Amino acid sequence: MLDAIRWDTDLIRRYDLAGPRYTSYPTAVQFSSQVGAFDLLHALRDSRKAQRPLSLYVHIPFCANICYYCACNKVITKDRSRALPYLQRLEQEMQLIACHLAPNQRVEQLHFGGGTPTFLNHDELRQLMALLRKHFNLLDDDSGDYGIEIDPREADWSTMGLLRELGFNRVSIGLQDLDPAVQRAVNRLQSLEETRAVIEAARTLQFRSINIDLIYGLPKQTPDNFARTVEEVISLQPDRLSVFNYAHLPERFMPQRRINSNELPAPAEKLQMLQRTIEQLTAAGYRYIGMDHFALPDDELAIAQEESTLQRNFQGYTTHGHCDLIGLGVSAISQIGDLYCQNSSDLTHYQNALAGAQLATSRGLVCNADDRLRREVIQQLICNFSLKFEEIEHTFNIDFRGYFNELWPELEGMADDGLIELSSESISVLPAGRLLVRSVCMIFDAYLGQQNRQRFSRVI
Repeated sequence: MLDAIRWDTDLIRRYDLAGPRYTSYPTAVQFSSQVGAFDLLHALRDSRKAQRPLSLYVHIPFCANICYYCACNKVITKDRSRALPYLQRLEQEMQLIACHLAPNQRVEQLHFGGGTPTFLNHDELRQLMALLRKHFNLLDDDSGDYGIEIDPREADWSTMGLLRELGFNRVSIGLQDLDPAVQRAVNRLQSLEETRAVIEAARTLQFRSINIDLIYGLPKQTPDNFARTVEEVISLQPDRLSVFNYAHLPERFMPQRRINSNELPAPAEKLQMLQRTIEQLTAAGYRYIGMDHFALPDDELAIAQEESTLQRNFQGYTTHGHCDLIGLGVSAISQIGDLYCQNSSDLTHYQNALAGAQLATSRGLVCNADDRLRREVIQQLICNFSLKFEEIEHTFNIDFRGYFNELWPELEGMADDGLIELSSESISVLPAGRLLVRSVCMIFDAYLGQQNRQRFSRVI
């Protein structure tokens, strides 16, 4: 079993830098408008020839209420009728994409994200799943990894029953914080009872996995009141937990301008929140997977990490990184072979493109040989906390030390500081370095020096 993480305040203060979360390498910051629909169609044909399995992501952008902390692509509206024209455009997108794929390419993973997917009413959810089954080879035996993001304020027992009937077997529940004062400060009033009711429904209906999202660093949070939230969440016994660091970037995300920055906790308090959260979750038996994610030891992510098969893509940590990821909907990102591409993030542009029978692909990137090499190095470090040079050398026909010779002084510095163990054969991220694995990965990022670091959140 992997060693537990070790808290080292001095190391955290020195290496707590702003940088990417590496759901891809190169990151989406490198996407350009030179990549478009033609490149996507070409990649889809390659996927068909290779008969690769699929992972589908469907973005539902609508929310009835605004959460001030949110940095997702969303449309705030009380008008539920806006869903229908969006579903019509989604169907057109499915048709344009599916005709380039083989009917026998199985959809091993499906995820509905948002926004709030349950903004759709029951008939619309049925319609959307029927369209997906019509155009793609969805599994019928419950062996797939089919998940949906849930706002407990927008779901009840009947909704959960419908989702299970439609084939979903995983739920991710947004919670963030249970303290009423914090909830009022971010405009997300959500009781423990609402959350517990959805979780009890999911368990009764035999959903396979339950994830809960928390955020530390929100206005009016303190180490003590956040610890109480974590304690309540532990009592709900989710299979997985995501504990995100709130990044206050009001210049980029307009809703965050409604947050009073004077009410945000100080950096030292945020560190204390994270440290106590780690202690609480570790004592409750959760394993640190990496990058804000925790899971029980019998969870698929924890098992995959033990077996060194864990992967990471635009959906976060996954056991389905071998699948081609196809994103459907406004702002959705696809990863097909060496192609990354993203739909327009503007709802009107997205819908108009598809109304004209054109894909809404607006930007992307095709990985070159150096990108593929560095992607694999970062993937190994961020998922397995270790990297064997021989495997990289064999796969990419390089001499690792020679190829990355200019990085060696930085790696030796990290080894001297106790973040990593560096030998002539491997890199191992030590327990004190696991919280800072992003900082280790940043050394191998060829683009980071060209980028504005303010675009990224800090590691801690």
